[in-house]
Amino acid sequence: MARLHYIHDPLCGWCYAAGPLIDAVRQAFGARLPLQLHAGALFAEPVPLDGELATKIHEADQRIAELTGQVFGAPYREGLLAEEGTVLYSLPPIVATLAAERIDPAQALPMLQAIQQAHYQRGLRVASEEILAELAEQIGLPAAAWAEAFEAVREQPLVDHVEAARALMAEVGGRGFPTLILETEEGRLKLDHQRYYGQPEALVAELQGRIGRLH
Repeated sequence: MARLHYIHDPLCGWCYAAGPLIDAVRQAFGARLPLQLHAGALFAEPVPLDGELATKIHEADQRIAELTGQVFGAPYREGLLAEEGTVLYSLPPIVATLAAERIDPAQALPMLQAIQQAHYQRGLRVASEEILAELAEQIGLPAAAWAEAFEAVREQPLVDHVEAARALMAEVGGRGFPTLILETEEGRLKLDHQRYYGQPEALVAELQGRIGRLH
């Protein structure tokens, strides 16, 4: 069976830009094209948000909004990006996606999307374990199971996952986040996803063509 690998980072703006692409693929293919998430940790260490970095991010966000229509809320633009003390740290939200996946594999993507919306629309500090627990509750994960799963994956399983994600990216020649890989019986193919920003139906058509040739 074909599979789509999605190498991402929860705090990567261009991964947020890819959200409509992922949604379109899921809607078009459903279980016929399973989606596997791989988090590569863009900010593997806490990075304080200074003025120069905030400006670069804001400029990228403007481009993303123009290309894709993705929403960047005022609490994020005028709050999180402008506030002193904002720190970008990918590992806690990655742990959250792994914990959600451990409880129910079908909840990994909803957890990632909840984190992205909390960050980019609501301006929440998604490195906070309290915020992450609230998001887990928001998507319907039981609190006790969540706490247990979060603790279970936060150390070595996290390290192993990030290392494997980066190795997969290197294997296919990926140059950053996001990287989309179509895996079929013929092997793994890195998709040129950049040209599909703002036109997810074209990505769906490419995948339909590639998968259709195998049947």
